[in-house]
Amino acid sequence: MIIGLDVGGTHTDVVLLGSPGLLNAVKVHTDAANLFDTVLKGLDAVMKGIDPSEIERIVLSTTLTTNAVIQSKVPEVGLIVSGGPGIDPEFFRIGSHYYPVSGSIDHRGREVDPIQADEILRISKKMRQEGILNVGVVSKFSVRNPAHELEIFSLMKGSFDSVFLGHRVSGGLSFPRRIATTYLNAAVYPLHRDFFSAVEKSLRQKGLNVPIRILKADGGNMSFGASIDFPMQTILSGPAASIMGAIAFAPRDSETLVLDVGGTTTDMAVLINGAPLVNPVGINVGPYQTLVRSLETHSIGMGGDSEVRVENGEIRIGPERKGPAMAYDGPVPTPTDALFVLGKNTGGDREKSARGFEPIAGALGMSVEGAAKKVFDLASGTILLAAGEMIRRINAKPVYTVHEMLEGHQVRPGTVLVLGGPAVQFAECFREISDFEVSVVPRWAVANAIGAGLARTTSEVVLFADTERGMAVSPGENYRENISRNFSKKDAVELACSLLREKALKRGANPDYLEMEVVEDLEFNMVRNFSTTGKNIRVKVQVKPGLIRGHQTMLANLAATEQGGVHHVKG
Repeated sequence: MIIGLDVGGTHTDVVLLGSPGLLNAVKVHTDAANLFDTVLKGLDAVMKGIDPSEIERIVLSTTLTTNAVIQSKVPEVGLIVSGGPGIDPEFFRIGSHYYPVSGSIDHRGREVDPIQADEILRISKKMRQEGILNVGVVSKFSVRNPAHELEIFSLMKGSFDSVFLGHRVSGGLSFPRRIATTYLNAAVYPLHRDFFSAVEKSLRQKGLNVPIRILKADGGNMSFGASIDFPMQTILSGPAASIMGAIAFAPRDSETLVLDVGGTTTDMAVLINGAPLVNPVGINVGPYQTLVRSLETHSIGMGGDSEVRVENGEIRIGPERKGPAMAYDGPVPTPTDALFVLGKNTGGDREKSARGFEPIAGALGMSVEGAAKKVFDLASGTILLAAGEMIRRINAKPVYTVHEMLEGHQVRPGTVLVLGGPAVQFAECFREISDFEVSVVPRWAVANAIGAGLARTTSEVVLFADTERGMAVSPGENYRENISRNFSKKDAVELACSLLREKALKRGANPDYLEMEVVEDLEFNMVRNFSTTGKNIRVKVQVKPGLIRGHQTMLANLAATEQGGVHHVKG
């Protein structure tokens, strides 16, 4: 049996899966201040009567870190950046604790200017005095030679809770994107660490000793323990779970827009013939451009529990979530309250929702019911408008699916798949205000947790080779090897695949079903005095994301059964 667990900003969903399909499903209100209790309640309910030894696999996803970035609720972190010749690192400034420093490594990994130890120690002392606990360190060409990042780390070791090095966070070559990725890795670390501790403690208390995995942004998963130092790999695990939960039910002969309407955010993506799109360079998270290879998703601060207010005669919804809907004793009106006012939701206090909408109705000069309909129509329209903008961005560049690049392809979805707690109500409105063919994903209320539970383990490896220097390195894997001048791109791919296999097996991949692919292979000659002196080679390989082998029967049973059966756990 498999447990899939999705920790969202509003609810935590837990499912128990087996060959007959969905054996049990529960939904618990997420208490961000007590994640241990939240997860334990969900596990207690979903495993009622189940021997822990029967659980073979546990996979988690979460929107907690994504929500924190989108709502600008991440803590202050420090950044030390060594740029050297070229663009001034000040152009890429993030936050108020950003320190460009001396030192330079060139594009081939050779030191041009050394690090100044006194400068690093002075900055380190200043950040400690300012209360900074977590720091990122980025050197421009550290993926070719991480010596400067390692030297800075040795000078700062023991002074902070954590110090993250850019070459370990990502092997990509984009300097500004590596700065942003390292910054976010440090910023979400405390939240992810607390999440890890709470989940681990809850599972221990339930006697669950099986390896735990967490969904990554690319739709695969990695071991939960390995994610502690690389939380950026999981920052979009919630949106990735949306795609994995929808992918098995999407049409195989058309293009589909996936919309997951949660309490805090709405996550969206596009499928082409059932295959998700990927962003091979790096996904954008809020205002940040990263180097995290990810399924092509977009998240907006619009959900069922987003705050509704009137400003200068105009309705404003989100991006803040200040609590649950007023129907559930929340502090401010929300789109969920609009559904209660309109009689489209049950299980809460409609009178509280109506009272919450009275000031909105008064400010708009209309009835409470009229204001509620206008709010819900606006929420639905805003989601579709954001989806249209996402599609335009996708069409402005080459389109990649997990299988291939579609040169010149223009995405034009004709169908929409909706999932999430209020999926049925939003799907109804989407049909009314658009020309899409709209349907709801089977088991829509817990589809994210199902998608997480069925995701395959994935990994990636980036390898650089310089035949003039006689060196092959994979900084992310702490790997270095001497090579001959005859070392070729084919040799580089074989070496990278060997490292990838080793890495994937350590992360829990199935050795019998390890689908590896070459994501990138670049080679250019190095010329000196009009003669070729060697080659510079860069390759990236990965395990393809997808669903675990043998899932078809389980999914067929999920689609064939009725939609009910989700148990809401109170408290």
